[in-house]
Amino acid sequence: MGITVKIVDVSGAGRVGTTTLLEGVSSRITLRDLVLTRVRDEVARFNAAPDKQRHLDWERQADRAIEAFGRNGFFVLVDDRQVTELDEELELTADSDIRFVHLIQLVGG
Repeated sequence: MGITVKIVDVSGAGRVGTTTLLEGVSSRITLRDLVLTRVRDEVARFNAAPDKQRHLDWERQADRAIEAFGRNGFFVLVDDRQVTELDEELELTADSDIRFVHLIQLVGG
């Protein structure tokens, strides 16, 4: 039996974006598995929308997300602590503050 966690997307400038609720998440999970769970959930919701003309492969999207993390496309804060390793085990509660901070590349950077 898992918990429901809230993930907040934040821009590199600190603007709060979308909030995602993930249900059934293990309270002990690696960052890699949290990212995979989030991508699988978001792709399932995208694919379920009746007006979508294309179907996304969640595994391909998950690979892209893992690659983006590896090249610093985003970082993750859990309870105000940056998680730097994908295979680090997290101890989550329903009250955990999980933030995906998306960075954008500067022109010419």
